[in-house]
Amino acid sequence: MKNNNEIKILKHKSIIKFEGKDFLGEVGIDGRIFKALTYARISVGVISQQSAENGLSVLVNESDSEKAVNCLINEFENERKSGKVNQIFSVNNVSVLGFVAKDFNKILSELARNNIFPLILNQVASENKVNIVVTSSQDQKAKNIIEAEIFAKPKTVHLAMIGHGKVGSVLIDQVLKSAEVIRNRKKIDLKIVAVANSRKMVFNKYGFDESWSDDLLVAENVSNMDSLIKFSQVNQLENLIVVDNTASTDFVKKYTLLAESGFDLVSSNKIFNTLSISEYRDFRHVLNKKNKKYLYETNVGAGLPLIDTIKLLHLSGENITRIKGVFSGSLSYIFNNFSVRVEKFSTILKEAMEQGFTEPDPREDLSGNDVARKLLILARELDLSNEFTDINIESLIPNQLAHLDKNDFLDNLDDLDAHFEEVKENQKENHVLRLVGDLHGDLQQEKGELDVQLISVPANSALGQLKGSDSIFEIYTESYGENPIVIMGAGAGAKVTARGVFGDILRLSENK
Repeated sequence: MKNNNEIKILKHKSIIKFEGKDFLGEVGIDGRIFKALTYARISVGVISQQSAENGLSVLVNESDSEKAVNCLINEFENERKSGKVNQIFSVNNVSVLGFVAKDFNKILSELARNNIFPLILNQVASENKVNIVVTSSQDQKAKNIIEAEIFAKPKTVHLAMIGHGKVGSVLIDQVLKSAEVIRNRKKIDLKIVAVANSRKMVFNKYGFDESWSDDLLVAENVSNMDSLIKFSQVNQLENLIVVDNTASTDFVKKYTLLAESGFDLVSSNKIFNTLSISEYRDFRHVLNKKNKKYLYETNVGAGLPLIDTIKLLHLSGENITRIKGVFSGSLSYIFNNFSVRVEKFSTILKEAMEQGFTEPDPREDLSGNDVARKLLILARELDLSNEFTDINIESLIPNQLAHLDKNDFLDNLDDLDAHFEEVKENQKENHVLRLVGDLHGDLQQEKGELDVQLISVPANSALGQLKGSDSIFEIYTESYGENPIVIMGAGAGAKVTARGVFGDILRLSENK
């Protein structure tokens, strides 16, 4: 190497591998290898022995690999016949990276996090000189990672944005507008290199700008995760994060493949965390095995720091005894207003729809299933084994409206008014309605009790004082007794959800 500020790459190399037993430690073996290859006019780069594998590796130019194998087969013919040498073969398409680094263990960790595992490693500890051999398909990615560590360059993080609806498009805009500030302050260079919807996907290895939607409009690539994985491999992209802002049941089936292919994941999509408990746990096993992360803070509470708080309490050994609250920002808006205004229920529901608080088909909200999913996610953060079918859900949809198509349902919203007016009138004085999720029971057992129901609460209670589309969560613990930890704030809206997803991206990026 010329100086300490250079990372040198030698391409078009091959590894000649010996595999043998009770032989490779013998005196003079290295000399015989070197002499035989030199006599054949083959340049030898590195000789490295792996005693645990009874193996030995020799680095040569790729153009000499076949010749080197034949040369060494002839040289060690007797040892091959006696069984001391099992086989001699070549591994082609490798590259050598040479550099100087004081903290090489940190570099090794970063390489491993990106699924790069050196085939050969030589280190001169006294001079901090290191040579590693990696596959040619990963040499540039390895160089980028090493440069970021050694020279304190901004770490490049490559983002694949899946879904560009309300939350997804806002998030993309937030990332693009904040990229320069984050690069300067955090030394993190965020690049959106892929954007996809259910039909199409568009790639840009240099990163998209504000014209990303125009690029997607004319894209010809079919939305396919195999294409995304191939794109990342061909372009040797490091520090990969897939961001799922869909509500797709199909896309979550790709999570395991993506984690196995070197991607971390961030998701506002709740579906994966509410699949069967076996699928839930199997995926966590894959994440641990592959050293990948999966963050989903916005699954419950939009941008509120709820899941992290519960995780920290649980991991610290705190006994959480109950979690109760208004989990849905859309239903919070509806009942916060319906409880104190004279308008009909259908009028306020339409108002919530117009402001974008509900799903396009508000039955997704009124069914209680969305609250139930959020409740189940929190239960599983406490290592409970509950399934979705364990949840007692009070649906707010009358039977006669439940099975209509979307348009017919929307045309008959007035049919909801009489029932909810009656419920409202039958409350005690100074009480208001709230759709509440409640995780309770003995939470030290395998399963807890999960309920989703419309209840009447005092107007001056914490739940009763909720305003707008805010959510509120009361976390009861053994240490705090009857005084819960209360987390309250905006529980709906594309901007706050996108900001929460952005927060997960930054946390992952800083820890990469």
